[in-house]
Amino acid sequence: MSKETRILGVLITDRQKEAGKVQSVLTKFGCSIKTRLGLHEVNNDICSSSGLILLEITGEIAEMDKLENELKAIGGAQTQKMVFRG
Repeated sequence: MSKETRILGVLITDRQKEAGKVQSVLTKFGCSIKTRLGLHEVNNDICSSSGLILLEITGEIAEMDKLENELKAIGGAQTQKMVFRG
C-alpha cells in the first residue's frame, strides 16, 4: 500500500448532463474513495447547474491515477488534486 493520500476537486459545470458520468466513475472506484463531499448552491429560487465534489482517495498510486484520469476524460468536469505523502 502506498503512503500517499490525494484530495481531488471535481468541478462539474453542467450537473444535469455530466453527473451520471461522474457518478459512474465514482462507483467504479468506490473502494479508493475514503471521503466524498458534494457541494452545490440550492435555495427556494434556484438549484445550481454546477457542482463541486471533494474526494479523499487512498490506496495504490496506479489505482488513484486511473480514477483521476477517468474523471479528467469527462468533458464537462474539471479535476484538480492535492497530494500528501508521509
